[in-house]
Amino acid sequence: MQRTEISTLGEFGLIKHLTESIEIKNPETKYGVGDDCAVLSYSDDKEVLVTTDLLMEGVHFDLTYLPLKHLGYKSAMVNLSDIYAMGGIPKQITVSLALSKRFCIEDMEDFYDGLRLACDAHGVDIVGGDTTSSRTGLAISITAIGEVEKGKAIYRNGAKETDLICVSGDLGGAYMGFQLLEREKEVYYQQIESAKSDAERMAIEQPDFSGREYLLERQMKPEARRDIILALRKAGIQPTSMMDISDGLSSELLHICTQSKCGCRVYEDRIPIDYQTAVMAEEMNMNLTTCALNGGEDYELLFTVPIADHEKVEQLEGVKLIGHITKPELGCALITRDGAEFELKAQGWNPLK
Repeated sequence: MQRTEISTLGEFGLIKHLTESIEIKNPETKYGVGDDCAVLSYSDDKEVLVTTDLLMEGVHFDLTYLPLKHLGYKSAMVNLSDIYAMGGIPKQITVSLALSKRFCIEDMEDFYDGLRLACDAHGVDIVGGDTTSSRTGLAISITAIGEVEKGKAIYRNGAKETDLICVSGDLGGAYMGFQLLEREKEVYYQQIESAKSDAERMAIEQPDFSGREYLLERQMKPEARRDIILALRKAGIQPTSMMDISDGLSSELLHICTQSKCGCRVYEDRIPIDYQTAVMAEEMNMNLTTCALNGGEDYELLFTVPIADHEKVEQLEGVKLIGHITKPELGCALITRDGAEFELKAQGWNPLK
């Protein structure tokens, strides 16, 4: 019997392989697998958005340095971000947990404190879920439900030639925060191993993160961009396509181009990067542009708009124009600061590798 390793397909390849033959049976299902959310229609004026995420300890998060309160907050935000990526507003979430015996009631109270903090900030209700036991650690599954005006959902497949490519916020900060935490964890473990007594272990100092607070916040406490969705609505801008940046700018942009059957040009000198991110990349001898393109977990919004909206989008605070959509035969490319052209490749986060 033939055996094909899942890693050869990757996350999105596996999803496509398993679901491309699924046929929609119900007229209420307007859009199924293939975007940030499924789109369901039960009324004449609103459409329902549904998305779910599964977070596994040791794959998506490390409790060595991520407090449970922060984990609860982040777990909610990554789901709310998917609703915003469709142009919608989140309304409810359900929360399912698989717990090993090392967790106690107080641990879960901390987790729910963070969860509620995120939901309160975005006006979201926690309406249900499930709990069960786990032999391997903590697993978190959250389903978010939202709504969007009928016909206003923003998909990945709507980008057109000459559209402008925009991103919110700045990129690469979450990845550099992750690199910083991983480095300090390694240093700490080395010190523990070399300590010869309990007194020496107790004397080990906590790492000093002064001046790096923004990077830690980007990694441990991301913010879903409700403000950008509201600003787009207020400005009368209807993006032609949109995704949130969870796996990395390059990966997300290639998803849009693949599903929209188009190419793109992204300009290196226009990619927004925070000063702390740049300093950290230099300190770690890492290529700054590579970090911004492929780091992931920024949960900013990547979207395209018609060129006619150029002036409107330029006036939006926190939004940067980084390129434009082209004909498909021109492919997807990064234009460097010196004018060289390189093929854009999906090198972002792949949890199945």
